[in-house]
Amino acid sequence: MRRREFIAGLSAATAWPLAVRAQQPALPVIGFLHSQSLPAFVEPVATFHRGLAETGYIEGKNVAIDYRWAEGRVDRVVALAAEMVRNRYAVIAIIGSTPGALALKAATRTVAIVFQVGPDPVTAGLVASLNRPGGNLTGVSVINVEVIAKRLQLLHELVPAAKSVAFLVNPDNAAATEAEMKEMQPAARALGLRLIVLEVRTSADIETAFPTTFPDQAGALVVGGDSFFSARRDQIIALAARYRVPTIYAGRSPRAGGLMSYGPDTNEPYRIVGVYTGRILKGAKPADLPVQQPAKFQLSINLKTAKALGLTVPQSILLRADEVIE
Repeated sequence: MRRREFIAGLSAATAWPLAVRAQQPALPVIGFLHSQSLPAFVEPVATFHRGLAETGYIEGKNVAIDYRWAEGRVDRVVALAAEMVRNRYAVIAIIGSTPGALALKAATRTVAIVFQVGPDPVTAGLVASLNRPGGNLTGVSVINVEVIAKRLQLLHELVPAAKSVAFLVNPDNAAATEAEMKEMQPAARALGLRLIVLEVRTSADIETAFPTTFPDQAGALVVGGDSFFSARRDQIIALAARYRVPTIYAGRSPRAGGLMSYGPDTNEPYRIVGVYTGRILKGAKPADLPVQQPAKFQLSINLKTAKALGLTVPQSILLRADEVIE
């Protein structure tokens, strides 16, 4: 399916009133809540649909989906979560927001909830354990927090001359930011690096952060794993190129011109959320579905971007890379 057709289909589905759907009682309705907005997540959402299809559910055929988009605002995702619980969906899938998932948990003990979050869901208070979640929540933890120190190490290996490194975080996602800082601060000290934390809440904040930080204060940048940054990938890549900042990302940004990324496959968690949503529609209980975590992490690097920045990529990185873009 083409990108334009898929967006059009999602837009039509989003506009389909629940009152109309209520006229079709045989059709279960999934509530789909995303912390960001559609344009940056077309491919992952299509992967969610593929996961649903693996369990036999096709939107418009035997299941309906009500889409809600929080546009990158934590206050909005929490408000939408409270609203969605009142709609009595068969299942609610929430993507990219620990605060939103916690709001759903606080609002209902009966509606099944499937999440995709970055921090450890046990530490965050979403589930009792990974193997036996308990309650009405389960899903996927993409472990963006735990690999943040590895990103810093890889960036230092590529740019050893940079003694100060900036770290881009979204303070509105307080739980994830706090967890990332606990990983980053000792990692920076161990490498003898000065860590400069850049707190940004909007695209305008990102635009301002670059000229005030690079190159005078920091020589490289680590982008946090929050989906807020995934939605603004192209903006960050363009600014990193303009200000000649070696940057490492969570998602596979080298395909779009970013320098380097390290993390789990960005699409696979959406497929798992789709599969779990379908299994729950068939009668499975969230408490019996273990929280899944990525089995593989991918290192990607763009040699063209490295050359533009005047960097020589060491063999130690090239030999470990899963994807090298030339």
